[in-house]
Amino acid sequence: MDKNELKKKAEELLPPACGLVKLEMEGPDVAIYLTDPAPFYENEETMKNLSRGLRKKILVRCDAPVRKPPEDTLALIRSLITEEAGVGENDITFIPEFGEVVINALKPGLVIGKGGMHLKEIMIKTGWNARVQRSPTIPSNIIRGIRGSEAQSAPERKRFLSAFGKKVNVTQVEGEIEWVKTVALGAFKEIGRSCLLVQTNKENVLIDMGMNNDTTDPTRAYPYLGSMGLTIEEIDAVIISHAHTDHSGFLPYLFKLGYDGPVFCTPPTRDLMTLLQFDIIKVLNMTGKEPPYSDSDVRKTVAHTITRNYGEVTDITPHMKLTFRNAGHILGSATVHLHIGNGKHNLVFSGDIRYTPSTLFEPADTLFPRVETLFLESTYGAKNDVMPRSYERDQNLWDSAMATLKNGGKVLIPVFSVGRSQEVMLTLEKFVRGKEAEFPYKVYIDGMILETTAFHTAYPEYLKKGIQRRILSDESPFESPIFEPVKKNRREIVDGEPAIILAPSGMLTGGPSFEYLKMMAEDPKNSLFFVGYQSPTSIGRKIQSGDKDFQVSDEHGRIRNLQLNMQHKTIEGFSGHSDRRQLIAFVRDMRQNFRNIFTMHGEASKCEDMARTLGYIFKTEARAPMNLDGFRIA
Repeated sequence: MDKNELKKKAEELLPPACGLVKLEMEGPDVAIYLTDPAPFYENEETMKNLSRGLRKKILVRCDAPVRKPPEDTLALIRSLITEEAGVGENDITFIPEFGEVVINALKPGLVIGKGGMHLKEIMIKTGWNARVQRSPTIPSNIIRGIRGSEAQSAPERKRFLSAFGKKVNVTQVEGEIEWVKTVALGAFKEIGRSCLLVQTNKENVLIDMGMNNDTTDPTRAYPYLGSMGLTIEEIDAVIISHAHTDHSGFLPYLFKLGYDGPVFCTPPTRDLMTLLQFDIIKVLNMTGKEPPYSDSDVRKTVAHTITRNYGEVTDITPHMKLTFRNAGHILGSATVHLHIGNGKHNLVFSGDIRYTPSTLFEPADTLFPRVETLFLESTYGAKNDVMPRSYERDQNLWDSAMATLKNGGKVLIPVFSVGRSQEVMLTLEKFVRGKEAEFPYKVYIDGMILETTAFHTAYPEYLKKGIQRRILSDESPFESPIFEPVKKNRREIVDGEPAIILAPSGMLTGGPSFEYLKMMAEDPKNSLFFVGYQSPTSIGRKIQSGDKDFQVSDEHGRIRNLQLNMQHKTIEGFSGHSDRRQLIAFVRDMRQNFRNIFTMHGEASKCEDMARTLGYIFKTEARAPMNLDGFRIA
């Protein structure tokens, strides 16, 4: 339907008293502007009928002339909500470009009211559409900054959404999808720089845009964008499966090149990847290296990001529909389902998945209506990649840590800021819960871990029900008294009492964990626990392989030899990835008749082994492509 047809249909479905003034495209959604929203809310079926009739997500706005002044609206909002809702002085923001007032609250339900009664009252009495966001229980300047940027970028975002909305909703595209092709641009027979091009005779969509932090070789650090044979203007959309930098870290570079289109991801992914992208710039600047993009490129990325929750079906091009499903990997991680053409082809890109319950998340979802082609991660795809059960894993960590602490040593656990750090925190908290007074040790939280943990309290609906309930009941396990954010000199911690230290990066490739290693390595009473994947060229892998002598630089930049005397141990089972058995079970439980299975995101031997196994079990074409390989899949 074109815009006039959409408006005509909306007029037929809306109560006449609503006074439909205009209809605007806001990206893949449709915004209707009314003079009187009261009749709209009199019948609960109105919104359902409108969404069904227009086949779009509907946003209800009031026309600007009927909106009350912000100060009057603010007074009404303050009269409706109680102090218990946790809405601070600076937690209410007006965005006139969209007719929205955004309210950040520790307890959103108290702002929304029973059946949304408060939001309806705000809309009817003031003409402002109230949108409520959950504030983190752990204060976070990063979250406040990301959310605050909405108002600053509103004019740019309005322009972008309008242009994209016309393209995806009303542009008449002649002809049908004749073929579908995929091109491997990164993370095939390797880990890092994840990127896949999905191409048809009409459109070009990129899934993931990662970078490899484990190399200084620019030919191996970034996706093979130059091999696409496309101009930047020919890219129609970008989809991000999750926030880890090997999946999202290179995204702002597209905007530096001039990309002006949409980015699709879940709400937590938008916030987390923004935090990590800013951190990439900070770290590279600190080490004297030139970042591939700037802060302004990251901000433009945020302005062009369209978020979708699990299960929402969204038009991302005139011929492609996107649906995210839970991937069970980290906060907001998603498998990507693309419905291409009018039933021409269905593709699933797994991203990183965990197909077993973790402490934090439910297992990856396998409920897809139809799938012909599957791209499956194979981080642990080899025959011997079998993880222990979670209770064995947890007990192993606890017993090993307590042995070191009671011996007067300290435990260093290198972790990724997002995912593994929170999993380890919950494991330690589980053993101490209710006995905090009997636990005489501190668990120090360094680097970005506290910030990324705050994101988990801002999006509890993405966590397992038990953790969600504790956060909503003001009993967040992440705020146990055993955890202490690092606010003093790291040398004081290393020279102090026995303690557990959680610090990024997870592979000891730099950051706080490497600084602690340099201070702790020569003391045999200390222990180093690996709880995540270590890439082949990382210091973590070298230590796992038996290396004990390293050259490092001290605080003055002088090179010195470092002897590794501390104990080290790999505690399997904390990874956010599926092991071999779980990967096979994931594919089996999808219950699909696959035409193609491609393995990716794993060392070459593991991808090849996984492909052979899947091909044999499921009697289908299964391959382990290399980067730059292209395949016609339909």
